[in-house]
Amino acid sequence: MKQLRPAVLAGIFAIAGVLSWAGARLWNAYGTLPGVPLAAPIVLAVIAAVLFATALSMRSRLKAQRERRPGAKGVEPLVAARAVVFGQASALVAALVAGMYGGVGVFLLTDALDVPARRDQAWYAGGSVLAGAAVIAAALFLEHVLKLPEDEDPAKARATA
Repeated sequence: MKQLRPAVLAGIFAIAGVLSWAGARLWNAYGTLPGVPLAAPIVLAVIAAVLFATALSMRSRLKAQRERRPGAKGVEPLVAARAVVFGQASALVAALVAGMYGGVGVFLLTDALDVPARRDQAWYAGGSVLAGAAVIAAALFLEHVLKLPEDEDPAKARATA
């Protein structure tokens, strides 16, 4: 399984942000811009907490397995693979959602912030960006914890033998 590249996540975040900013400008010009839900940063924060707790649990189980402690559960390969896929999918969605709310937040910050409702929406958008970054960090940590050791290059192994 390939590891998730932070550059891909940054690209998704940037593209979603630019498209969202442009969409917010267009929507605001021809109608009323819908609000940013308060639930967005809360849901992203919960996902980040679940990913982080999963990573810590897997790390302790792997450590117990390596040390061959009696009664250590260890980590089944299929469970590890599913956890990594969950983390990668969560990070990709978080980059998209955080970019989307980041674009809306930038629009709100550059537009009329003298309206109290818009100020609150900008705060919610900023919280979504921070919570999305926390999901990405937790997912990358989970990947790091469950990373398999690299196979030795066969050419290098023959050269040293």
